[in-house]
Amino acid sequence: MKTVEIIGYNRANLGKSESKKLRAEGNVPCVVYGTGEQIHFYSPMILFRDLVYTNEARFVHLNIEGIEKRCILKDIQFHPVNEVILHADFFELDDKKVVKMDIPVRMNGTAPGIQKGGKLLIKMRKLVVKALPQDMPEFIDVDVNGLDLGKSTKVGEVKTDNYEIMNSPLVTIASVEVPRSLRGKSEDEEGEEEEATTEGAES
Repeated sequence: MKTVEIIGYNRANLGKSESKKLRAEGNVPCVVYGTGEQIHFYSPMILFRDLVYTNEARFVHLNIEGIEKRCILKDIQFHPVNEVILHADFFELDDKKVVKMDIPVRMNGTAPGIQKGGKLLIKMRKLVVKALPQDMPEFIDVDVNGLDLGKSTKVGEVKTDNYEIMNSPLVTIASVEVPRSLRGKSEDEEGEEEEATTEGAES
């Protein structure tokens, strides 16, 4: 998995007014916790671009005035109106302990149902994965080669390798929707078959 570097600076004060001042200067108040003591720090908001505004999972290399930590972004808060980052929580990784992350789903193959006019609907774009840091996948590959019209693939059908998917096995990840034109045609054909069967029975 790729790693994003975040440069941080220790915070002298932790009050609300200080946090507001940091944000006004283009910084994000942060905290890191996990294997060691909590460290409160701040980091330039621009450094979060490749970590937050992406569909890919990322590890984080924190460098807080010379103290380096390997982490994941555990939680992030945004302003409800202007989308400014209000606060970020980082969790320090331990190579011997499992961790949970939201991992993006990637579709592989060509669904036969699409070639017949259907539409591929992706219902789960990320899945919760539990694994040791070194086993954490960058993507979860989902094979759609067997998806025909009206068919779906569920979490329980996904092959895993040294990691566990925490979502219910019954949850649908993707399905091929039958277009209305084909549904209408199918219903007409069923109606004609029923009429033919009725006429045959009467005669």
